Amino acid sequence: MLARTQLHDPAPPPARDLAVAEIRTTIVDVPTVRTHKLSQTSVTAQSYVIVRLRLGNGVEGIGEAATLGGPRWSEESVEGIKAVIDAYLAPALLGHKADRFVAAGERLDAAAKRNNAAKAAIETALFDAVGRTLGLPVAALLGGAVRASFPVLWTLASGDPDQEIAEAEAKLDARLHRSFKIKIGAQAPEADLARLARLSRALVDRAQLIVDANQAWDEATARRCLPRLTDLGIALVEQPLPAWNVAGMGRLRTRDDIPPLLADECVFTSHDMLAVAQDAAADAVSLKLVKHGGLVGLRKVAAVAEAAGIGLYGGCLLESSVGAAAHLQAFAGLRDLAWGCEHFGPQILTDDLVTEPLRFRDFAVHLPEGPGLGVTLDPDKLRHYARS
Repeated sequence: MLARTQLHDPAPPPARDLAVAEIRTTIVDVPTVRTHKLSQTSVTAQSYVIVRLRLGNGVEGIGEAATLGGPRWSEESVEGIKAVIDAYLAPALLGHKADRFVAAGERLDAAAKRNNAAKAAIETALFDAVGRTLGLPVAALLGGAVRASFPVLWTLASGDPDQEIAEAEAKLDARLHRSFKIKIGAQAPEADLARLARLSRALVDRAQLIVDANQAWDEATARRCLPRLTDLGIALVEQPLPAWNVAGMGRLRTRDDIPPLLADECVFTSHDMLAVAQDAAADAVSLKLVKHGGLVGLRKVAAVAEAAGIGLYGGCLLESSVGAAAHLQAFAGLRDLAWGCEHFGPQILTDDLVTEPLRFRDFAVHLPEGPGLGVTLDPDKLRHYARS
């Protein structure tokens, strides 16, 4: 038997060095370059909770929880996320070994129901700290990367078609994006269809167009409008019906005159994903850490979708480079990410929170290199954007 020194295999860190010693949270608000309008809210600044988790060895890991306009997209707000982490989730992990990710998830679930975005931020920080300790990227801790770049779309969400066409043209010219998701639902369906028709005439021959209704339509409206989206060349429609109406999504998919459907708000857990698969209610699913409670949960949802033959799409909630990097580390190990991802969040911010933001070029976002998440928090920017 060879000695450890002969194998050049360094001894693992002592258990006490990997124990969680401290967890701190900070709310930050970063302005966006333009208004981002959804069916249920509009944002001109994006808010995050930044988690800093320190191990006994002194290594710090970071994580991020994002929301859109407070508790409107889901029930969580940055104020609530910070409160539940400080009072319930952080105490549950102090002294726990950071590399026991599944056991950490069990502790978090026992400390608070749901609160998926809060749990995702803490779990991300655990992975980041362990990766930095071992000198490995988070993707390696999840099984290894099969890709280092991801086709990335841009969202058009100002509601002004002239502005949106100019914005898309600029992205195409810069070779940043050639797939665009158009947010609808804030206006009446006929107004949205007129806007989509203008965008389609301007862009559809040069770019892929996706529509996101953010649950704005009822089933009758969807039956009337979806065939018209097919005529406009729309490649995919995200969550046209309310999240509760999974059966309605299944009924829509029996038609052959509508675009493929993307499930988002109706899939938070792997159980939700199973229900969508059983009702044949989607062609693809949007994967988000804030929905699935972290990287482990995201991979569980992806596994159920893959088993059901449902495509994978990398969704976002306008994360900064911290949250976007965490998603890319999880997406890097998925065998098939057929629909690419939408992690353009760092580009819609007037500033970022890391020393070296993610790289966007040739219509793709690139996996950051280095241990952990591959990005480093900028303490000056954290202080500058921190909410007092």
